[in-house]
Amino acid sequence: WLWTNLTGLSFWMFCSSTECKGEEKVTQPPGDVILTQGQTATLNCTFKTTDPNRALFWYKQEVNSYPKFILTRSRYSEDNSPEFVKDRFDAELKDSSVPLMIQDLHVCDSAVYYCIASTDTSTK
Repeated sequence: WLWTNLTGLSFWMFCSSTECKGEEKVTQPPGDVILTQGQTATLNCTFKTTDPNRALFWYKQEVNSYPKFILTRSRYSEDNSPEFVKDRFDAELKDSSVPLMIQDLHVCDSAVYYCIASTDTSTK
């Protein structure tokens, strides 16, 4: 059995003092998700925002590396990085969540995964 550690530990909200109105919040449950190779992982991310045009991003950060853009979801668009094809890495933007699903887990999927909200849809 090969074990894959998938961790979601942090969240970020990018906005200037003029953009953030009301309560803006992005939350990921802390801790490790431990699954076996071939399984499907669902990493949760919930958000509270007053901006209906907010874009939500997922990033993957491996040990001793920088965060890599996986995908973004907004009311108007969906975009996956070519490195993270939609048949394995996908997310559906719901009313207050954007869970990341990783199908057919590989050992190389072990990393820290970050959910980020931004009004700038080009934040890759």
